[in-house]
Amino acid sequence: MSDSNTTDFTNPSTFLLLGIAGLEAAHAWISIPFFAIYAIAILGNSTILFIVKREPRLHGPMYYFLCMLAVSDLVLSTSIVPKTLSIFWFNSRETDFSACLTQMYFIHCFSAMESGIFVAMALDRYVAICHPLRHSTTLTNCVVSKIGLAVVLRGGILALPFPFLARRWPNCTTNIIPQSHCEHIAVVKLACADIRISSYYGLRCGLFSFLTYQFGHNVSLHFHVLMANMYLLLPPMLNPIIYGVRTKEIRGRLHQLFIHKGT
Repeated sequence: MSDSNTTDFTNPSTFLLLGIAGLEAAHAWISIPFFAIYAIAILGNSTILFIVKREPRLHGPMYYFLCMLAVSDLVLSTSIVPKTLSIFWFNSRETDFSACLTQMYFIHCFSAMESGIFVAMALDRYVAICHPLRHSTTLTNCVVSKIGLAVVLRGGILALPFPFLARRWPNCTTNIIPQSHCEHIAVVKLACADIRISSYYGLRCGLFSFLTYQFGHNVSLHFHVLMANMYLLLPPMLNPIIYGVRTKEIRGRLHQLFIHKGT
């Protein structure tokens, strides 16, 4: 290991992302499913946005929230996959310290935002099922806009402490992150200070990741990394299918588009 990776420093200028440590020889093959997942996520979520924009009948609360989910999925997957693929394909492991913290913020911000969108979608379905006659008067465009703003602010505020906590701790052991992206827990574990505040906050906002790192000591590192990536990347791929294509109106519009192109 080079001296630049072991010298004492407070905030390194760069981090080194290892990708999937232990499986470097298979990075080219591993990149194939990563690229496929990303391509499906981009295509699926972009299709949802296109259909809802083009079809006036779909301009309602449920589809507005679905569009928010699609945008969230697009940003989340785009925050992770391009850098991951650059590691797999070009061995481009170095990332700027500020860029790493920015990626960390976007990942946690849009993950939190996604959970808020699901709550908003559940509220819409509750009103539609239990109070169908009052649905249009309860969830007006103004109310939907306020809910959407609250979801965005919640995600942004919840994720805001992550980069500040990570910047606060001195890193005095290494600047190597055994991950393919800048995850909060992975970054703060490099610190040589008391990180309990950061860990507790990570527990509240990223339970899966926290438990994986805390109790998965007997599991290989590459399994940790793969599970962390799948946890973040599979939902953006599956959400357009689960909440979009399976919706009767969107499925019908897709069918019309294909029939129109076929004729």
